[in-house]
Amino acid sequence: MAVTKILARNAGLSQAIQYALNGDKTQERVLTAHLNCDPGREYRQMMDTKREVGKLDGRQCYHIIQSFKPGEITPELALKIAKQFAAEYLPDYEVVIGTHVDRGHIHSHIVFNSVNGQTGEKYHVTTQEYYRQIRAISDRLCREHGLSVIMESKPTQAVSYIEWLRQSKGQPTFRSMLEADLRAAIQDANDLGHFFLLMEHMGWEISHGNRLGFRLRGQERYMIPGRKNPLFTEEGIMAAIQGNLAAIEAGNRPARVYHTPYRPFKQHPKYTGFLALYVHYLYVLGKIEKRQYPPKMTPQLKKEVMRFERCREQLVFLRENNISTQTDMTAFQSRTEDTLANLMKQRTLLNVRKKKRKKLYDALADVDALAQIKVLYEDGLSGMEAEYARYLEAVAVLDRCPTPRERLLEEKAGVYEQLAQVNREIRSARKKLALCQEIQNRLPQMEQAINKIESRENEVKQDERRRR
Repeated sequence: MAVTKILARNAGLSQAIQYALNGDKTQERVLTAHLNCDPGREYRQMMDTKREVGKLDGRQCYHIIQSFKPGEITPELALKIAKQFAAEYLPDYEVVIGTHVDRGHIHSHIVFNSVNGQTGEKYHVTTQEYYRQIRAISDRLCREHGLSVIMESKPTQAVSYIEWLRQSKGQPTFRSMLEADLRAAIQDANDLGHFFLLMEHMGWEISHGNRLGFRLRGQERYMIPGRKNPLFTEEGIMAAIQGNLAAIEAGNRPARVYHTPYRPFKQHPKYTGFLALYVHYLYVLGKIEKRQYPPKMTPQLKKEVMRFERCREQLVFLRENNISTQTDMTAFQSRTEDTLANLMKQRTLLNVRKKKRKKLYDALADVDALAQIKVLYEDGLSGMEAEYARYLEAVAVLDRCPTPRERLLEEKAGVYEQLAQVNREIRSARKKLALCQEIQNRLPQMEQAINKIESRENEVKQDERRRR
């Protein structure tokens, strides 16, 4: 089981190399390796690469750490995996590898130059690339060597100091407990409603809205794990329940489809020496043409591009719903408003039904969530009198109900699934109505813009006729 993380360093390249190759940690440098650089000359060669392309400032190096479960791997195999990882992921970078055995767990340090030795470009990593490449390659190499793969994903955003301190000491946090329960519920759930039922029976209260929120009974605020991990959004949970949890965790399938991020244009490095001579010779012979650079994306141009994309989305909406006149628009809005009103009534009825059965539903959740408390209290553990009393009260409520528990569970799961489906349809209907309103507000602006353009074209044509 390998846990990977990557650190960026703006200074201290020499110190990072020395730390990775520390003889006291690597059995007198026996557990070390180099890629695209020579032992003893690593720092000078990395700095020479930076000088050749004029990139001495900013990021100096990156530091990847591979940590393995204690007792699961030998130092030699850890070094071999690190070398295979560097050869696959960093073939054109100058890399220094050191496997440390000075702690209770074996871990490898991979320090590499921030500048690519072949292209001269600086290395850059995003959160998506980390899960798609770095962690995916590391997990695959672990599987190939018969090692287990960690399933818990690291947070994609910064965590509080208290949470970091607890994680560093191996102590559980509310967030780590929530993520563990979310994965367990995903693996056991048959559908989204069943998932919500399982989470509630584990003691979590659920907030349904644009983002799913979870909190333990007694907590003031809801935690929204979908902000840091797309797996825990409603779309990600539904995709994982359908049997794609392993592929999502391995990085082979995204939990949520992301739009392609905008990448600014980067000018190609200038050729020098023999390479420049050959390029110029081919240009003179007419074998290559002068490179055409794309226009720079200014803020105004970016705004126009976004406006164009929005207009195209509106055109697709009008075409799919066969809206061509104001009458069609009014009819569509009327139908959508009626649909939304019916959905709101349906949600109200479901909430009323849920409220009437709330005592039974809460009792079902308490019986499952407090079952372990009952065992501990009956074994003599004190301080749990209130929880034990709540467990007994929940059991009594269920015993007085004539409906069997299995049927109650099915009923509760069905109500939760219907509520989730209705909420999705309500959000879709509201989005359609907002799009209709936006189209109607934009129509006068578009007509004015078209009239201005046509009047200018007519003036140009009249000027051309006069000149003739």
